Amino acid sequence: MKIIVDAMGGDNAPFEIIKGSQLAFDEFDIDEIILTGDENAINKCVKDNNITLKKTTIYHCSEVIDMCDDAKAVLKGKPDSSMAVGFKLLNDGVGDAFVSAGNTGALTVGATLITKRIKGVKRPAIASMMPGDDNPFLLMDCGANAECKAEYLYQFGVMGDLYMKNIMKVKNPRVALANNGSEETKGTPVIKEAYQLMKNAPYNFTGNIEGRRIPYGDADVVVADGFTGNLILKTYEGVAKVLMNGLKDAFYKNTLSKISYLGVRSGIGDMKKKFDYKEYGGAVMLGVKKPVVKSHGSADARTFKNAIKQAVWFLQTDLIDKIENTFDSNEADAK
Repeated sequence: MKIIVDAMGGDNAPFEIIKGSQLAFDEFDIDEIILTGDENAINKCVKDNNITLKKTTIYHCSEVIDMCDDAKAVLKGKPDSSMAVGFKLLNDGVGDAFVSAGNTGALTVGATLITKRIKGVKRPAIASMMPGDDNPFLLMDCGANAECKAEYLYQFGVMGDLYMKNIMKVKNPRVALANNGSEETKGTPVIKEAYQLMKNAPYNFTGNIEGRRIPYGDADVVVADGFTGNLILKTYEGVAKVLMNGLKDAFYKNTLSKISYLGVRSGIGDMKKKFDYKEYGGAVMLGVKKPVVKSHGSADARTFKNAIKQAVWFLQTDLIDKIENTFDSNEADAK
């Protein structure tokens, strides 16, 4: 498999992106890494940091889409940007999947309008694996669609169910709808309508889920509109950092607390790993024709390596084909 990488996207590009790509090449079954970006900047970074590029091809690009750029820049504002060229290579079949830590809005526009939606999918969604009390869960949408119709939320459940079955090997994923109460009568008109659709869904819909229950692992897939999902995602990450920093401050308060830390160090380490977003590296675009993965904007090498791992999982499990077949079957049933 060949993985296309936006070498210029993200706060720590190109060094951490290039380094992460090479880590992924060493660890996963990848035939080639394809870097898009400023060739001079990439070669200088490689030389300055003594990086050995293994089976790597560079496609020179004269532009970069910054975090402050309009999302549509990937279409016409900056057609020779590392992200736009990456999407073109993906569409042309030069590579099998595309990974970027760049502008989320631009990546969403590119995935939707360049790579294009799977037939039958109303709106693609950004899906992110999140740590839970016992097991991780999938949160979607995390920002692609700020406003959703009930049908979109229903379809997010379909795609999330397939992701958890095929990627995470959960036999019968529990799909829940994020809401301000567990009762069927709670929520906005759109949420209430979505609830009724999801009650009759072919997946295991378990009802509404309140924010406080999400971390406890009451659902394997948490469905939300992009506005709500993004708030949950960022609040979750912020609270995790506050808690870990608080624990660190408590144990480093004095000599006695430092000694006490020695007895619980292993447990604290396990907890830190559980809530570390770097373990999954980023989010996937579910509902588009080819694998597109959004890594964290502040991704370091390890984080980006794990984002590429998501692309590898996509390709190894033929998840795109499974989503396409499911929506083809649904359309046939509707007729």
